[in-house]
Amino acid sequence: MLVSWEWLKQYVKLSATPDEVAERLMMAGLNHEDTHAVGNDLAINLEVTSNRPDCLGHIGIAREASVLFDTPLTLPAAQPKASGEAASKLAQVRVDDAKACPRYTARVIRGVKIGPSPKWLVDRLSTVGIGAINNVVDITNYVLLECGQPLHAFDLAKLAGKQIIVRAAREGEPFQAINHKAYTLDASMCVIADGERPVALAGVMGGTDTEVSDKTTDLLIESADFAPMSIRATARKLNLHSDSSYRFERGVDPQGVDWASRRACELILELAGGTLAEGVIDVGAQPAEREPITLRFAQLKRVLGIDVEPTEALRILTALGNKGLKHDAQSVTVVPPSWRRDLSREIDLVEEVARIHGYDKIPEDVSVPMAPSHRTHTDRVLSKVKQALCAAGFDEALTLSAVEEPWSEAFSPWTAAAPLRASTPVLRRADRLRRSIVPSLLGARQTNESLSNPRIELFEVAHVYLPNINTGGGEALPSEELMVALTSGGDYLSMKGVIESILHALAPGLELEAVPTRQALLDEARSAELHVRCGGKRLLLGYLGEVSPAGLKQFDLRAGSTVAEIKLNTLCEIAELIPQYRQPPVFPAVTRDLNLVVDESVAWADLSHTAREAARPFAEQLQLVDVYRDAQRLGPGKKSLLVSLVLRSGSGTLTGDEADAAQKRVVAACQQAHGAQLRA
Repeated sequence: MLVSWEWLKQYVKLSATPDEVAERLMMAGLNHEDTHAVGNDLAINLEVTSNRPDCLGHIGIAREASVLFDTPLTLPAAQPKASGEAASKLAQVRVDDAKACPRYTARVIRGVKIGPSPKWLVDRLSTVGIGAINNVVDITNYVLLECGQPLHAFDLAKLAGKQIIVRAAREGEPFQAINHKAYTLDASMCVIADGERPVALAGVMGGTDTEVSDKTTDLLIESADFAPMSIRATARKLNLHSDSSYRFERGVDPQGVDWASRRACELILELAGGTLAEGVIDVGAQPAEREPITLRFAQLKRVLGIDVEPTEALRILTALGNKGLKHDAQSVTVVPPSWRRDLSREIDLVEEVARIHGYDKIPEDVSVPMAPSHRTHTDRVLSKVKQALCAAGFDEALTLSAVEEPWSEAFSPWTAAAPLRASTPVLRRADRLRRSIVPSLLGARQTNESLSNPRIELFEVAHVYLPNINTGGGEALPSEELMVALTSGGDYLSMKGVIESILHALAPGLELEAVPTRQALLDEARSAELHVRCGGKRLLLGYLGEVSPAGLKQFDLRAGSTVAEIKLNTLCEIAELIPQYRQPPVFPAVTRDLNLVVDESVAWADLSHTAREAARPFAEQLQLVDVYRDAQRLGPGKKSLLVSLVLRSGSGTLTGDEADAAQKRVVAACQQAHGAQLRA
């Protein structure tokens, strides 16, 4: 925001030097970039944060300076003299898109004389980098830079039907802007139209068809409030940004809409002549009342660490435009001004008092009481997960949430729905919100391989964006799932061991079940869908597998890689974060080796679950030792599973008969459920 020093002094008489003013403004939150001379004036360049659109005009900066230097603020009255016919008889306004345009006002001035602006106006605009065009257009620019409210002046004679219609653009509708470029609009954009065509792109730029020219005599002055998101989306889609769109994107003062219109009419009557029609055409909702906020004076000491007298706090809040409702020795209740949308909580008022009182008055060694915060269940689970992965030799990676289409299609085990697309690529062609973290990690792996890093063990915790298919007709919000993804140079069994170590850190005793899965990126023989059983439920944990040769080629990887992706929600559901004491075994274990012949289609996860259930209450461990295949000895489509079963009793030494009975139960159960035969 460029501020003219001479212009600023029009509203507040300052005895301080420009450098002193710039420094105080900087300490109050408006960072000073530089100051440079423009003719007989100074241009002070201030950085205005997005939460302070009230400072995108000279009056807003003057308000700040007035409070900081305790100097009266003088504002123009903006009371133009109207006469003659009513404005509502000279023009009509209809708002069809109230969501994009909550309020639209119009005033009519007839008999103006278009010509050059006086020197003082040209100089004011020149200081802040705006070129002069003609007296009417210069006035609309002047008022915008004065109060931050964008305006537009239409040539009334060029408006078909003398009417304004605020509506959504039609798909493919053409528009010629005053920058003399043609644009193709879509239905998501809001336009200002007359009875025939769009005459302005709402909140962004006017059109050539109705712009003010030397032949203009009658004006329609627009002052409106447009929805920030609508303006931002339109400006970005068309890559068409202006001083108006910049301010509407951040929000304008709803109470300032009519003031800016009156101020512009006042200056036009003074500099271009003409007659202002009676009244104003005001369509839409009136500004809502602000909710009151209560500041407890004790909070100033608690948050800032210093004492600020209640009288000083009251002075600051009142000077900033807050209207006092009530106050006592302990607190004050105020209604924030319409131009300060960022004031909505008690802590906002604390900040206001602090920045005006002066951050430099807070000693560096001041003691500010700190209260310990409570970590969420998810945070505690995530801490244990990261600890287990770091202990296994993994490094944490951070990658972009958007990927290009080939990566997005390479691996998407959680959904088959098409990915969400960003209107602007984040990087190169990365315009798809990822449905899996795995492709991003493989990309990071390829980068590390190209740098000849010898060990590449990576994990990432991030959201994936799973589109929801809404069968009810309307738009459905995407599901944002938090995932833990891994990539390793080890094989399938090594990665499975890493995941088991995570489970052991969170819920000792839970067993990981792996069932076959088919994923295009993974080797079919060395991949699995992972499940855990907890509380009688079988929960989906994630996916694990070695990358297939085609997958390695797609990601340009020289060495083999194994990947996994698991749901953090499932880990949170099974986690036991309160340490549990378990009695160490005091009685000896009995180990029995079983050789079970089953069909090739029988999955180890199903067989192991059946065997564990049958061996209760003595089952301590069940481990697959080896798999043997021989069509001549076992028969076609058969495989032999060598299983090690560890049995132990918690109440005494397990007898041979008890162990034999448990073994027989296991064999019988596996035979009944899976057709397993015990091989001698």
